Amino acid sequence: MRQLVVLSMVLLSAINVTPQGFLPQGFGLNQVPILNSYSDQQLDGSFQYGYETGNGIQVQSQGVLKPIPVVRPDGVGTSLALVQSGSYSYPSPDGTIIEVRWTADENGFHPQIIRSPAAPVPVVPSPVQVARGLPGEFRFRRVARVK
Repeated sequence: MRQLVVLSMVLLSAINVTPQGFLPQGFGLNQVPILNSYSDQQLDGSFQYGYETGNGIQVQSQGVLKPIPVVRPDGVGTSLALVQSGSYSYPSPDGTIIEVRWTADENGFHPQIIRSPAAPVPVVPSPVQVARGLPGEFRFRRVARVK
């Protein structure tokens, strides 16, 4: 009897499970398209990349290797540091565009945040209501078929 109860519980749970139940919530729903993207990696270590999404997010970054002075036990020398700069922007829930421009070099990370007011929403008049069907002069009449 106990085995029958366990088997029926397993079968009922298998019936109630959908393929969506195995995915994280929201996965695959409301996917945002990539409208534009580029990427370029050079042999000298420099690079640049960027992309733009359908929901208004824009990202771009570039980097180069820069020689910087380094104090070593045997004297002063140089070493290579990756210096990067870039920006990203996204629309906030209230429509304001948030943009962050940044640099990252031997002196650290330096962001600059810029808030742009939301673009004004154009006022579009409501569409003219069109009467259902065609006016009388445009209606077709049934014509008897000749056999």
